[in-house]
Amino acid sequence: MLLVPPQKTGKSDLIRTLELTPLANPTISAQDLRALEGQAAQAEMSGRLDDAAQLWERIVSAVPTHAPALFSLGQYSLRKNDPTRARHWLDQVVKADGRDPQQWLSLAVACQGLKDEAGEEAALQGALKADPSDLLALILRANLFERQGKVADAARLYGAVAVVAPPAERLHPDLRASVAHAIAFRSEHQRRYGEFLDAQLARHLDGLPAEHTRRFREAVDLLAGRRRRFESFPSSFFFPRLETIEFFDRPLFPWLDAFEANTEVIRDEFVAVLQEDRGFSPYIGYPDGVPLNQWAELNHNPKWSAFRLIEKGLRVEENASRCPRTMALLATAPQPDQVGRTPAAMFSLLKPQTRIPPHTGETNVRLITHVPLIVPEKCGFRVGNTTREWVPGQAFVFDDSIEHEAWNESDKPRAVLIFDIWNPLLSEEERRLVSALSAAMNAFAGAPQESSL
Repeated sequence: MLLVPPQKTGKSDLIRTLELTPLANPTISAQDLRALEGQAAQAEMSGRLDDAAQLWERIVSAVPTHAPALFSLGQYSLRKNDPTRARHWLDQVVKADGRDPQQWLSLAVACQGLKDEAGEEAALQGALKADPSDLLALILRANLFERQGKVADAARLYGAVAVVAPPAERLHPDLRASVAHAIAFRSEHQRRYGEFLDAQLARHLDGLPAEHTRRFREAVDLLAGRRRRFESFPSSFFFPRLETIEFFDRPLFPWLDAFEANTEVIRDEFVAVLQEDRGFSPYIGYPDGVPLNQWAELNHNPKWSAFRLIEKGLRVEENASRCPRTMALLATAPQPDQVGRTPAAMFSLLKPQTRIPPHTGETNVRLITHVPLIVPEKCGFRVGNTTREWVPGQAFVFDDSIEHEAWNESDKPRAVLIFDIWNPLLSEEERRLVSALSAAMNAFAGAPQESSL
């Protein structure tokens, strides 16, 4: 039988109870009751539970609504495997107080021992009314639904358990198995739900072109829990009403054909600067005093480094002059015009056994292009729900204002040409206005106004 930890009640709570509650036995003074309460607590701490129970009963005889005494007697009865007596005391404590979910949880355990599911449900509702996010109450109520065969209700509450529960390493050891069961039960329910929906919808989807059903299929995946919902959350500037797209369709960018056709040329320029070992710097470079969060490991760390060709809208002349053919190709791309912010272009070098943590970029008005150059095995890239591998000669474009991450789990370096382009969902007028906004922001801050591209 699951026991709920004893309620912690301070001395001020006892004094308030004694002062506000008429004594059933007026021959016992408030001072004597305080002494009894201290003796009972000491006996409980010393493991003399029978002595403690006798003292708690003496207190209840004087103060029938004394919540700490009633709760302790309920716990004592649960330890004695006497759910009937436990319910007697715990019914009284929730009537006298009922503000602490532990009181209701103990009552639920007593009702479970009596096989009174209606009483157990009412007690668990009382616990969740006292604290809607109480982890144990959610677990016990979901478990009750599971025992009753109410699978959908159980899955719903087990889903709430997964949301409320802290990471496994921070969970009390007694709760880890229960939380793991909650997650597994919810996942299995979602899997069966998804398979059922797929079977029911198959005849409606058969024969329809993939491009006509992609959004609908994604909606079903979200409903069935097979995908997470990712939105655009740029860290700086958000342009509303742009569709949230993880990877954009390749045919939208016909100018990428030249980049793919010249992958070897670009790679040769990269290898040349890499061999010179000059001009690379850590990709992440926060100054002292700035919260690092997920970037603590990579800050000023050459495990992820960049050879910058264009930075914050300005040409890095020393580096760009060493890569003329790559720069010529970059000039053909629809690069944003936001001096001090974008465009950027660089060779990104990710060393072996390095992982770039999940993060989001600064704005959704520009997208990021990757032209893979050197890609060993065990490398990957995720944007939102979609994970891809880099393939040399096959470029792709994604929205980095959506959470994304990358990894190189091989024993060799990975290299990619990365650069910014305008989001094609912006009209030409909107692009001009965004550029004007950027210039106004620079003017306010006294920052550079002219591009060096």
